[in-house]
Amino acid sequence: MNKISDPQNNPILDLQQRLIAFAQERDWEQFQAPKNLSMALSVETAELMEHFQWLSEEQSRNLNSETLTKVQDELADVFLYSLLLAKRLDIDIYSAALSKMDKNAAKYPADKVRGSAKKFSDY
Repeated sequence: MNKISDPQNNPILDLQQRLIAFAQERDWEQFQAPKNLSMALSVETAELMEHFQWLSEEQSRNLNSETLTKVQDELADVFLYSLLLAKRLDIDIYSAALSKMDKNAAKYPADKVRGSAKKFSDY
């Protein structure tokens, strides 16, 4: 087993294996079709956004400790559902993330987009 495929040396794989074990122990795999996981991911993302709704930009940068803890929990839910969905679809999420970063770098060259929030199609 190479280092990257060894869960002891790869925190992403370790988390995915823990998620699978957690679901198996509860007989939840039957509910974790990719369709359902993508919807659950959307719900968790909405729950994350709810904590920022109606805040000013400044307020969103300076959350009180109680709200920050709630945001942390929702962000963890988003992350965990993403990892579980990737595992269920046999997607190497680490490699996919690196690939997407490369695509974004090509789509948004720093010398052309620095300081701008325009969409790539507007350049």
